[in-house]
Amino acid sequence: MSRGRWHVRRDGARLVLARHLPERFDVVAETTLPAAGRERIAQQVRQDMWRALQGQRGFSPVVEVVSCEVGLRVRAGGRVAAARFDRDGLEARIASVLEAPEKRRRWVKNAGGQGG
Repeated sequence: MSRGRWHVRRDGARLVLARHLPERFDVVAETTLPAAGRERIAQQVRQDMWRALQGQRGFSPVVEVVSCEVGLRVRAGGRVAAARFDRDGLEARIASVLEAPEKRRRWVKNAGGQGG
């Protein structure tokens, strides 16, 4: 399904939100969150990740959210069309977004989940 210019793919417990298909993770970071609405979590993570990385030339966000026994496993990152980029630096910036306590609380609350 395409929502505007974004593609939302569901496959069982897995949901992927991407600008371009097939999705590709040139850079990636992961975290787990309490159970909540997968698509809403994906949208909010994408927005915050984009804000943190919007200066990166050629960056196209991808967020994967998978329901699991502990809640949700979130992989965030995406493709980078630039010939050269700082993979470690970008992954550290994505990880800092995923681990920010105030963002995590907001994502889970706004997605109808508990805890966070």
